[in-house]
Amino acid sequence: MINRGLLRIKVVQILYSYYKSEGKSIPLAEKELFKSVEKTYDLYFHLLQLSVEITRYASDKIETRRNKLRPTAEDLNPNTRFIDNAFVAQLSTNTIFVSHVNKQKLSWIDQADIVKNLYEEIIGSEVYAEYMADETVDYEADKNLWRKIFKKIILQSQDLDDSIEDQSIYWVDDVELVVSFILKTIKRFDQEKGEEQELLPMFKDEEDAEFATKLIRTVLSKGLELRTMIDKNAKNWELDRIAFMDIVIMEVALAELLEFPTIPVNVTLNEYIEIAKNYSTDRSGTFINGVLDNIVSQLKKENKLIKVVMFTDNKAKK
Repeated sequence: MINRGLLRIKVVQILYSYYKSEGKSIPLAEKELFKSVEKTYDLYFHLLQLSVEITRYASDKIETRRNKLRPTAEDLNPNTRFIDNAFVAQLSTNTIFVSHVNKQKLSWIDQADIVKNLYEEIIGSEVYAEYMADETVDYEADKNLWRKIFKKIILQSQDLDDSIEDQSIYWVDDVELVVSFILKTIKRFDQEKGEEQELLPMFKDEEDAEFATKLIRTVLSKGLELRTMIDKNAKNWELDRIAFMDIVIMEVALAELLEFPTIPVNVTLNEYIEIAKNYSTDRSGTFINGVLDNIVSQLKKENKLIKVVMFTDNKAKK
């Protein structure tokens, strides 16, 4: 689940904090990096858990109406399609899901208002109205409902964003990416697999974990060398006049360019230019692009930038 794009962002964030903190050490930085990754994986389960909690809330409301002193005919015979959703029922008993949620003690109990507000947004939406009115009742429709809810309601909720940031500093800015993984997960669900349906693993393969470790170690061990290269190629700019985040981003980009010969130059440049656009100043993307282009040209002239092509399923690993 944790792809290299996210790992690059995590490395940049951890290094920024590392340089700004006291009592820093390479082992501590690595530990913090993988703690951040693990927390993002927790968020994947925590947001998936919303579908179960919102459904439970809806079920409780129906039961409360049934037990009123003077229930109406509608109270006694409600449309239970939403709470009978087959995807949510399958997820709620999923072996991996239940195990992780219990182990990490993930819960929405302290954010009951978020569950309530999201439920009310859902039942007031066109997505919900169309689903409840549709005469076709099947597993695919149940899955599609929750894909739409995550994409159109949960992802757009400012209250949820605020709550997520309050719950963990590690979850800041992670919601959009994690929801994209959830959409992929729901699409892959197969009713026949029951509670043994696979969820996304933390890492696609061991190579990605090794990529993150090597990347952060390279920056921390060769920081002076990397900053010297940046200084020489940042024309008319002294390091103390450049946004500190830009320096960190360029250090990480250079570490990747030099230490990962199978990753194409354009892939590395594009990745870090995008990070600059999202995490630094408005002009950072253009500035970093110019500096890195100069350094790449210089390294190529000096034969210090070696790239080889390796293929995995006919595509270079990114």
